[in-house]
Amino acid sequence: MFVYVNGQIVKNEDARISPFDHGFMYGLGVFETFRVYDGHPFLLDDHLVRLHNGLDMLNISCSITRNDVLHILSQLLEANVYRDAYVRLNVSAGIGDVGLQVEQYTHPTIIMYMKRIPNFAEEKACQTLQVRRNTPEGGVRLKSHHYLNNILGKREIGHHPNVEGIFLTEEGFVAEGIVSNIFWVKDGVVYTPSVQTGILNGVTRMFVIDLLHSWGIHVEEGFYSLQQLKNADEIFLTNSIQEVVPVCRLDENIYPGKCGEITKRLQRAYASFTTRLWTRYDRKDGYVN
Repeated sequence: MFVYVNGQIVKNEDARISPFDHGFMYGLGVFETFRVYDGHPFLLDDHLVRLHNGLDMLNISCSITRNDVLHILSQLLEANVYRDAYVRLNVSAGIGDVGLQVEQYTHPTIIMYMKRIPNFAEEKACQTLQVRRNTPEGGVRLKSHHYLNNILGKREIGHHPNVEGIFLTEEGFVAEGIVSNIFWVKDGVVYTPSVQTGILNGVTRMFVIDLLHSWGIHVEEGFYSLQQLKNADEIFLTNSIQEVVPVCRLDENIYPGKCGEITKRLQRAYASFTTRLWTRYDRKDGYVN
């Protein structure tokens, strides 16, 4: 297996970064995970927008274009002999002295990881977590190196690949999954927690909301209790690697899972776009029967 590190393609076991990288020392780094479908990085432009917004907040000077990513991707796909892949693009602050730095970081560390797409279950069971969702470190939640809250949630549910933990906020509102955003359907309306609850505004989350709007399906974003979620007619999760994931159970409650009508429709539509869209704004017609 091969990885990209600051301009070089190297074997995984040969990859190195400095122990003085502030991404390691102080967690100053952001990343994006996305899928490559038959050589095409789905919604890459949307991922890059979120990446650059995070870099601006962390005061890291770095500009990565679509062409930059495609150049790296072509090398990594060839080295790993892939056409479809799980990709993580990671940018950390780079080398600095011991101590907190106020000045802008101008020499970031850029890494691209790649691996095969794992097999996913057709449905997932969800479990409400006891550990609560922490509040973002800044004004909004970044997809950053600060992942302890997610790790604590994962430890709570264990190694079960078909189970997703659902965070509540400290106030008891539904937030998000450990590695996913959550949606549910009630009486034909789709609900999802507002980003003001402190969740990550997922790229797939934004794509799905836009797609639902294009179908004339009403989407409400807000602050919801766990009971409101449990009263759902169907539930699904979203993330950029597992796509649209049906939920068949939440704690003691049973749901339609892969038989959910809106969930099925979204899965069909999503699959029709994966080899051609660079951004959700390129979608001309989201209608799927």
